[in-house]
Amino acid sequence: MTRQNNAIETHSLGKKYRVGERERYLALRDLLARAIRGQFRTGKRSQNDYLWALHDIDLQIHEGEVVGLIGRNGAGKSTLLKVLARITRPTTGFAEVRGRVGSLLEVGTGFHPELTGRENVYLSGAILGMQKAEIARKFDEIVAFAEVERFLDTPLKHYSSGMQMRLAFAVAAHLEPEILLVDEVLAVGDLRFQKKCLGKMDDVAKAGRTIIFVSHQMNQIRRLCERAIWIDGGSIQMDGPTSKVLAGYESQMLTSDPSLGQNRPTRKARFLRWEVGGANREESNLICELGEVTIHFWLELSQPIEKGEHGVALFNADRQLIWARAVQNLKLASGQHVFSHSFPMLPLKPGAYQWQVSLWDNAEMLDLWDCLPDLNIATEVYQHHRDEWNGIMNLPCRFSVGAEYATHGASKDSI
Repeated sequence: MTRQNNAIETHSLGKKYRVGERERYLALRDLLARAIRGQFRTGKRSQNDYLWALHDIDLQIHEGEVVGLIGRNGAGKSTLLKVLARITRPTTGFAEVRGRVGSLLEVGTGFHPELTGRENVYLSGAILGMQKAEIARKFDEIVAFAEVERFLDTPLKHYSSGMQMRLAFAVAAHLEPEILLVDEVLAVGDLRFQKKCLGKMDDVAKAGRTIIFVSHQMNQIRRLCERAIWIDGGSIQMDGPTSKVLAGYESQMLTSDPSLGQNRPTRKARFLRWEVGGANREESNLICELGEVTIHFWLELSQPIEKGEHGVALFNADRQLIWARAVQNLKLASGQHVFSHSFPMLPLKPGAYQWQVSLWDNAEMLDLWDCLPDLNIATEVYQHHRDEWNGIMNLPCRFSVGAEYATHGASKDSI
């Protein structure tokens, strides 16, 4: 991609905030008061009084890309969007944004609470740089999508947060911005409207427009985005294909929580680690292709067992049991062992899963481990395009239409 094909570029972008001070829009009286206070301030602030919300961000986002922005709370995601939307100025570096930007960063951003819903549609459209005739052409479509027909002439201050969000999203998405910035505001709406918004963003993406989408819902990121950027501590940790970035992020989230996987009853036995057979060391928990797969679990025994039982179970991110098995009458010497489970394939919906393994001896639990990191499935998707019809399995299926079969009905061999 040439530089001209980049919708967004940032170079050494940084944003520093003063700790304890919330940045806000300033009137002239605020600037004068700040200047007066500065005359009487003695001493200098310590560098510890400042926080770098963003540090040395270098990005190139091409026209038509749909990019997911992920990271824990406080990582710098919202700050980056505010810089790109020209709501806040960077402290260092710069950002170039080529094209008209529609942003949905906070509920009610760009709206006036005293104006009616109707008036706010025109106000928001004008802020986006739209002509009045252009807004009028899209007006009915915006109102129908937002589902606020009955309240159009009611002041916005009487709207619920969900109603405000629906109207804000409808304006931002329907007035055809070349770049759409969406923060975690979809969490305000109900599940039905969230799916409606995702469908609309899918339409915007297919129209060739650029989208940056912040969400803590990894399934939403997987559905919409081919590329993901993981931000932590104000810096980019990983940038690449969605499946690989989300796999790294989800594994790190589990590994960093010391409360997970600590139910280890005795020292007689200990599961040490696990991996996908044949995977490289950096991606030992990742499955990218449907096909035969072997999972290995390493176990260390401090003493032999004569009548052992080994259990293994697989759970999804909602802790729903997907599969389990028990192997009985194990006779094992002390030392290290590898338990291997081979499958023709694991046709699971892409996402994060967790193995649980256990070892028993004569009804005594020797070890129970919720394996870290997670198993991450990043295979090609063979499922329905709507989330509510996805199910759990990702079964490869060939579809064909046979003219002869369609004409003559079932063959003589059918039952």
